[in-house]
Amino acid sequence: MQSGAIEGYFAMPPPPQPMVGHPQYPMFSPYEVDIKTERQIFINGEQTRRDSTISTFSTYQPPPMPNGMSGYPADSWVQQDYFESQSESFTEEPVDFNFFEYPHAPVTPDHETVINVDDCDKYLLTHFFDKVLKLIFPILDVNQHGSARADVILPALESNKAYLHCCLSIAATHMKAAEGLSGEQIDNDIVRHRYAAISELCEALGRDENHSQILEATLGMIFFQCSVGRADDALPDIPWHQHFQAGISLVNKLDLPTAVMDLAASGHSHPPFNMALASWIDILGATMIGRLPTFADTYRELNMSGKSAGLAELMGCEDNIMFLISEIACLDVQKAEGINEVMLCKYVEVLANEIGMTEPHHDTVQTCFSTTGAIRPKQLSINITAVFRIAARIYLCSLVPGYEPRQPGTCHLVSRFAELMNFIPAGPEGFDRSLAWPLLIAGSASVSASPFRSMFDERCKRLGDAADFGSFGRVHGLLQDIWQINDTATARGEYQGVRWRDVMQQKRWDYLLI
Repeated sequence: MQSGAIEGYFAMPPPPQPMVGHPQYPMFSPYEVDIKTERQIFINGEQTRRDSTISTFSTYQPPPMPNGMSGYPADSWVQQDYFESQSESFTEEPVDFNFFEYPHAPVTPDHETVINVDDCDKYLLTHFFDKVLKLIFPILDVNQHGSARADVILPALESNKAYLHCCLSIAATHMKAAEGLSGEQIDNDIVRHRYAAISELCEALGRDENHSQILEATLGMIFFQCSVGRADDALPDIPWHQHFQAGISLVNKLDLPTAVMDLAASGHSHPPFNMALASWIDILGATMIGRLPTFADTYRELNMSGKSAGLAELMGCEDNIMFLISEIACLDVQKAEGINEVMLCKYVEVLANEIGMTEPHHDTVQTCFSTTGAIRPKQLSINITAVFRIAARIYLCSLVPGYEPRQPGTCHLVSRFAELMNFIPAGPEGFDRSLAWPLLIAGSASVSASPFRSMFDERCKRLGDAADFGSFGRVHGLLQDIWQINDTATARGEYQGVRWRDVMQQKRWDYLLI
């Protein structure tokens, strides 16, 4: 671990003493079967929760109505797509439920999860299970039903104290942001558990052991924050990229890049889950702060060999697009360092052609709902990938000398982006919050008359209060500022536009918007 990161962990002052107080989607497959899962959770040896879940796996199609029309309600946004594709088969390839190599053994259905917390923190753990858990890995849960809970969250909560404190802090942050709580107690709970998580990490680092557990807690402290909190929360925290420096050291200690490459070379799957999450943070995080992705060489090799690191299964966007975003981030850094403009334009052309090669031969974007109303995971990934692909093109265009958002090519891309968003489920149960980065990239390039703005406003309304916290809420606020600045400049005849990263720096925002 780099020394700066370790010093950073100790930079946060100790908190005051704590105050003591108080529909999963079925997957789609060629048959129908009900799977009942029961799980008990014990806190301090006392049973506090017993979950019984029945998951239905089905391809059953409801009979048409007497007039031959679909059984969807009249206002269903998927109705038109249903009629356009009713003659097509919705059957997808089977989902691989053992795709990742997790740092823990999965929780078995009859396992009694024992989580030891102080009495004053039980309400936070309950809130985490009830409200926060479903926000963290929505794409993973669609791809591998219940995996986020059984394979990632519960085993870590039970065995990893730093991870537990991280989750309790995140729960308190969510309560403050989403439910409007205020006062000393909730602030103390947030900071107390942040500090406890960091203290646990420092102790583990000092022992130089349990590297996998330290990494999962470190990545949790980075990534979970993207689901909660408001931009104006001024409580003391460590910047995400400082945490990530610690994560990089741990990834290298565990030799995860080599593990991914070896798996790719052997033709086997099961990439390490923590490497997939670290890669997602690494690639998009690099664009946040204008730095090279740490593992850019690994992504380049994987892309050249057409191999996967598990990014689509984890977050929705296909690996090849994410790897190209890594290349664009590298070019962004080279531009800042003063690369020759002719050479810059040549690289832009090469990368534009590479993005073009990932385009499907025919338009494959369509509704991601089956005729039963269930999410089709692979179609959702196709749709999310298409959104990221357009955002990657916009990001690349922004590097061309003389770029400005009013250019016809950019306006066309942003309009196409707005169209593609029609194929991403919206609202609290939708996936807008998984698209903070592409929404930021496309939104920052949208001019006043762009259909993006009305699309974004409508989707924010459908999200309700959830549109105001987490990365999505921060993107929402950032775009409002960008649009105000750029619209004012345009009215004065100034057309260059301000870059989103510059506005973040002006606001002293140090967020990971993914």
